[in-house]
Amino acid sequence: MGAFGDDGNGQLIRRELERRGVDTRSALVRPAANRYAVILLDATRGERVVLWQRDARLALAAGDVQATWLDDATLVHVDATHEEAAIALAQFARDRGLPVTCDVDRVTPRTHSLLDLVTVPILAEHLPLELTGEADTERALRALGKTHPGRLVVTLGDRGSAMLDGDRFVRAPRFRVPVVDSTGAGDVFRGAFIYALLRGDSADRLLRFANAAAAVSCATEGAMDSAPTLADVERMLAAIDA
Repeated sequence: MGAFGDDGNGQLIRRELERRGVDTRSALVRPAANRYAVILLDATRGERVVLWQRDARLALAAGDVQATWLDDATLVHVDATHEEAAIALAQFARDRGLPVTCDVDRVTPRTHSLLDLVTVPILAEHLPLELTGEADTERALRALGKTHPGRLVVTLGDRGSAMLDGDRFVRAPRFRVPVVDSTGAGDVFRGAFIYALLRGDSADRLLRFANAAAAVSCATEGAMDSAPTLADVERMLAAIDA
């Protein structure tokens, strides 16, 4: 759910998403240039810098959000690109008893309002420190856990990922692969985490599965094209276990 521009780039992205099985029927189309990015890749380390541009006409407001979008949903995932719309959607989801996950990578005056509605926050590495002042990951998650019961997850880049599962702190190291391109690895981690969450995996298996998916993504060039299949992730897990 979001907004496409009505130009050629918008049509291209929509086709590519639909070709991969993504249902875009609820997405809006606006008379604007579609969002685009230039990605600068360090070929020696696979690290990237993303320079992006988004026309203001593509912004979603809370009033654009419709509860009927969730009629067939089993889980809702939001980010902080359009915070008021994300808050409205998360509220609709909680009203229906649906679990909510998130991708939040910056702190704003509305961050706490959004996180209050999220069942399982999945935070970027620097967020727990910025939200709590605690530099240690475990202490930061435990501080957040005082006001947010349930699971709290943080991605840690080349140090893997971690989760506070109730009172239990779980840490999962990264899978060591040659990093070709890290573009999209965080999104892949979240997608894989959600898949495993809906599958009913334990906390340890959730992080391990998501780390494996992110590793496959980092070993492949591209953004959409680096998103692994389930078979790709299972092969990665089998290779590590062998």
